[in-house]
Amino acid sequence: MSTMSATRLHDPNQPFRKETISVPEPGPDDVLVRVRACGVVPNLANVIHFAERQTFTPVPDLPAVYGLDPAGEIAAVGANVLEVKPGQRVYINPGRSCGSCFWCRNDDMINCESYTFAGYFGFGEGSRRIFKRYHVGGFAEFMVAPASSLVVLPDEVTYEEAARLGYLGTAYAAMKRAGAEPGTTMLVNGATGTLGAGAVLLALAMGITKILAVARDERLLDELRAIAPGRIFTHSNNAGSCVEWARGLTDGRGPDVVMEALPPGAPLEATMDAMASIRRGGTVVTVGAMSNPLPIDPIWIMLHQITYTGSLWFTTAQGHDMVRMAAAGTLDLKRLVHKRFSLDQVTEALEEAKSREVGGLANVVVMP
Repeated sequence: MSTMSATRLHDPNQPFRKETISVPEPGPDDVLVRVRACGVVPNLANVIHFAERQTFTPVPDLPAVYGLDPAGEIAAVGANVLEVKPGQRVYINPGRSCGSCFWCRNDDMINCESYTFAGYFGFGEGSRRIFKRYHVGGFAEFMVAPASSLVVLPDEVTYEEAARLGYLGTAYAAMKRAGAEPGTTMLVNGATGTLGAGAVLLALAMGITKILAVARDERLLDELRAIAPGRIFTHSNNAGSCVEWARGLTDGRGPDVVMEALPPGAPLEATMDAMASIRRGGTVVTVGAMSNPLPIDPIWIMLHQITYTGSLWFTTAQGHDMVRMAAAGTLDLKRLVHKRFSLDQVTEALEEAKSREVGGLANVVVMP
């Protein structure tokens, strides 16, 4: 099969277009994957405008096949690929690095200056070379990826569920970085969004004792609390500050971890309020993209020994952690509500993902 259907973006001000293009050729260390589902990221709308302005971060050259979170089955393998085989069901971690810099050679590829999200955007000038090698994202029938990026899926995880691993993995890596573990209490700020809801599901799976979910939408907060009423506690920002509420649930100390998962445009006050609830010696980890500068008090951080850190993405090994949790039933991916779109509906799928009416348990996927 030499051609395939793909949806490409030709102009940031025009809808995506479904077209027929050539099937990409895998290199010796790559695999060719038949894509069955690809998650739709609300932030893709912002990334598309990067293409128009050519600012902030490298993006694929137009016309581009986007699509960040693909899952499917292996169709063919390169000559050097030994352990995975055609027919296996996989999720493709879209993180790509140069493979030879200091950071890559020290098993820290996420800090590679050429680090790139295939089908999305990159973080340095080296990303442009990576986009040329892996130029097809998940909004296509087939795509090529390094064999090292594959998470082999157990039978218990569907393609649609696997297409959510990017959001889940972002939260999981942040929780690991912050030291969240059984016996700790974690506050998730922006808990009803896609990142936040995934963090709540993972916190349950990881044995977090108390999960404090903070957001605005009371209806969506009620949906989260109903999953595990004895462990998930909710607070709406519409009711005022969350600080005393959070301390009241933690014997006056405050949560051990605050995860900041608010999106761009969120009010600065909501972030500062959640941070103010943290206990002495606690960790604030940010995975959201709230875009306002924070007026952080260095003396407060020093006196209370607060750690403030960011977390960008997750490793393929952490992807395997998550699918093992799903197979064991501790990570309940059956809570996701799938909203499926075809290749010629990518524009509509993006509009659905961007809608503020869509709660964090909704899973918007394109199914080529």
